[in-house]
Amino acid sequence: MKRRSVLIPVFLVLTALTLSAQVPAGWKQRLDRSTSASDPDAAGAVKFVTMGNGFHATNPQAAVFWNPANTATGNYTVKGSFRLVRPSNHTNYYGLVFGGSDLDSANQSYIYFTVAQDGTWLIKRRDGDQAPTIAGKAASDAVKKPGADGTSVNDLEVRVQAGKIDYVVNGTVVHSTPKSGMTARTDGLTGIRINHMLEVHIDNFAVLKQ
Repeated sequence: MKRRSVLIPVFLVLTALTLSAQVPAGWKQRLDRSTSASDPDAAGAVKFVTMGNGFHATNPQAAVFWNPANTATGNYTVKGSFRLVRPSNHTNYYGLVFGGSDLDSANQSYIYFTVAQDGTWLIKRRDGDQAPTIAGKAASDAVKKPGADGTSVNDLEVRVQAGKIDYVVNGTVVHSTPKSGMTARTDGLTGIRINHMLEVHIDNFAVLKQ
């Protein structure tokens, strides 16, 4: 019996390789494209890759990155060290995601604790297309601004306890919220959020059970 050869177009192979290389194994990403005419996204594709012992995010558009294995319940700490490699031309935030669910659907829900190059921090949540503010941007000496080389390193933690949540920058608690209202639901997925126009390296991302 004569075998028939099947030719796979080269562009299909390259496309498959490109898609599989977009995120590290086990991780997922969701883009959060800008709808603001005054603050549009940059051109190009988001890249989230393994680099060294951590991850490297290059974000012309905002995105959330998560691994379903990093699900936390009860009392826990989610943490990561964020090195801002390239600041944007205006204030943009980056940091931790927790209490997440349905991150790859229209019903996405999560809380995010972030910092920015201007030395401020911000806590918000995401419910579908809505993004209500939990604690508005506030300045803190604990948040490191970029130095002369344009880079900065901020170690972020979210400490979920029985009755409250502490938000920590470089070992300093900058804010706390009760486990009620918009921060009542903390069980769920954890991950990383990087806003648009940023390049950030992430080390020591971990979820620790208390």
